[in-house]
Amino acid sequence: MTEQSDGAATRELPPLVDADVALAGFRMAVREAPGPLRPFLLVHGLSANARLWDGVARRLAAAGHEVVAVDQRGHGLSEEPASGYDTATAASDLAELIAVRGWTGDRAPVVAGQSWGGNVALTLAAVHGSVAAVALVDGGWIHLADRFPTFDECWAQLEPPVFAGWTRAELEERAAGWNSDWPAEGRAAMLANFADLPDGMVRPHLSREHHRSIVHSLWLDDPRPLYARVTAPALLMPAVDEVPTSSTPVTVALELLPDADVRWYVGAHHDLHAQLPDRCAADLLDLAARVDG
Repeated sequence: MTEQSDGAATRELPPLVDADVALAGFRMAVREAPGPLRPFLLVHGLSANARLWDGVARRLAAAGHEVVAVDQRGHGLSEEPASGYDTATAASDLAELIAVRGWTGDRAPVVAGQSWGGNVALTLAAVHGSVAAVALVDGGWIHLADRFPTFDECWAQLEPPVFAGWTRAELEERAAGWNSDWPAEGRAAMLANFADLPDGMVRPHLSREHHRSIVHSLWLDDPRPLYARVTAPALLMPAVDEVPTSSTPVTVALELLPDADVRWYVGAHHDLHAQLPDRCAADLLDLAARVDG
């Protein structure tokens, strides 16, 4: 596959294959590519999907790594069990996936999580281990109670818009101007956040009820006690307006994680992995090289 990079050059990148993994209680959909080098496990954020990692995943696969990007429970093409929409359960899902894949020792994965997926990846590394390194991509330090005294206030500000009555064609028309500076692959991946309904309408794959449950988890769960429990190398990849000169959640995480580095993405979008796949993949490859020496 020929891919336009964010560096304006074209190159041949390997394809990704859709597959399923049977986990306890539900079927997890993944997008993957084989490779002889250490696996990467790529974890999307709230109400997103695995395809937002496509640009990064293909670049990691081109470098020789096995790559698996997941649709978390209730997201994308994964099944939607009735419960389990919280950070701790999502981390347990990943731990089970790692065990199913037999990723241990030299095959222990580098896990990268974006936004809420960063909190999930952090929880995986701190509570379950089983990772060679962890990358926190504009997430991993989210604690919504720091911003909102009550969850009602939190939900009033962060509840998702209602997309009732939109057809796929209307969605595509409205999305034509979204994220115009992104590669086409990343823009197309945003549309994969929506499912097609029998009546011709679309809705987000993640139900509103389950979206609310995950936001509640992000309000309840403080990630800061987890940092000291992460024994693997960590890379923080925050999107910022400018490099901070005072304490922020990112600098606190950087201070408390035992073995951490940071790459500041000044001026980047929250979904920097979809916006800047070349740069994001290069930083992740550096993290893998740091592990493998």
